[in-house]
Parts: sequence; structure tokens; C-alpha cells
Amino acid sequence: MENITFTDFEKIDIRVGTIIAVADFPQARKPAYQLTIDFGEIGIKKSSAQITLLYQKEDLLQKQVVAVVNFPPKQIANFFSECLVLGVVSAETKEIVLLQPDKKVKNGQKIA
Repeated sequence: MENITFTDFEKIDIRVGTIIAVADFPQARKPAYQLTIDFGEIGIKKSSAQITLLYQKEDLLQKQVVAVVNFPPKQIANFFSECLVLGVVSAETKEIVLLQPDKKVKNGQKIA
């Protein structure tokens, strides 16, 4: 593991947003959803997330998630992912468990 400085960490913009739409993403190489996430004052962003093993589309609606919002857009098939939703990857199964606040917070709040 490589150490980073606090200045490096300050460059990462991590915020809370609410999932407002979920769609299947059949063009992705690995099973994924296309998420539309409301980040409040910074707007709405889209993300591709490989979370189909543990989450059903209807369970994701209105769920708050934590995401890095200042990566450049990344093209995945015919879709541009504008943020990286964060999760924990299980060492055994490789399934992803989403990170989320344990209490509802305002969309767009920055992680500190």
C-alpha cells in the first residue's frame, strides 16, 4: 500500500447522494446497473455499478450512497459514468456492499 499525503486526500471529492433512477445495463461486460444519483447542489450524475448480486433495482431507489464525484467521465460501452459509487468488496465472494450514511443527510454533503 502506498501512502498519500493529506493534500492528496483533499483532492478527492466524496459526497452523499440519493439514487433516483436505476436501469439494467445489458451492454456492460459484467452484470451492472446504470444509476442516476442526485447530489443536491452539484447536480445529478450517472454511474455504472456492478452491484446486481446483492441489490435489486427497486431496493436501490431512494437509497443514499457515497461516491467520488470529481473523476473525469469514463465510457463503459455506450454509457458515460460520471462518478464512482463506493462499496466494500467481499474478499470471499467479490460481491460489493454499498457504503452509505447510517442516518439520512442532505444530498451533496461532503465526506470529511
